[in-house]
Amino acid sequence: MNLRLLLLFAAGIICCCFTWQKSNIIQIDISYLLNARPITTLTNGKLVSWTKGIDGNGDGNGYLTHAAAEFNGDKDAHSLPDKSTFPANEQHPEIMLHYNNADSMHNQARFVSGVGEFVIKVPKGHYSEIYLGLSSAEGPSPLQFELIYNDGVETKNYLLPDYYNNISEKYPNLSYVATDLAKWGKRDKMTEKDHHNIHLLRLKTNSAKKLTGIKVKKSQNGYLMFWSATGIMEE
Repeated sequence: MNLRLLLLFAAGIICCCFTWQKSNIIQIDISYLLNARPITTLTNGKLVSWTKGIDGNGDGNGYLTHAAAEFNGDKDAHSLPDKSTFPANEQHPEIMLHYNNADSMHNQARFVSGVGEFVIKVPKGHYSEIYLGLSSAEGPSPLQFELIYNDGVETKNYLLPDYYNNISEKYPNLSYVATDLAKWGKRDKMTEKDHHNIHLLRLKTNSAKKLTGIKVKKSQNGYLMFWSATGIMEE
């Protein structure tokens, strides 16, 4: 086998190892939970600036889409891609966030400042994993997850690191939706050029039981942004 064929064969093996069955991937509707627009978009040729930001108790900074950053004159900015669907990789399936350059009105994420909780309603079914897009500013956010099954509740606790922290062995089951992002302050002026993350937390669920919802509880510390929920449903 020549070198070119060998490389193609090896690439095929790698792709097969990390193939996600799209029919099993559920992008869970969380629109009823969203209460913030932390991302500036470019809509109808104009910047629609973020209104509730990612830090400073929502008053500090936000993100920009790529089109918004270019329009803003920011060169080689570490911005969010214009397409809000993030492709699958070896760590997670396809993930969908809730911003759109064509949308100047709807909320894009949910913030929780201080003590708070909310319930993610999931399409009832047998899931093996749930992936939650999350970020914490002002330090880590201690979180408790109540996995609500048709016959009971399972509780999991997790300390979500500050969004400036990169993933490591200290943070099991954590990957990225987006990484190394810049951030922009009021009037869309860039305040830091890189290093900020939207993390993705993988929750293992009991696929033998029917999951109906997830209650997320946050203690006082940290400023939380909830971005997305994606489930892997068993056939």
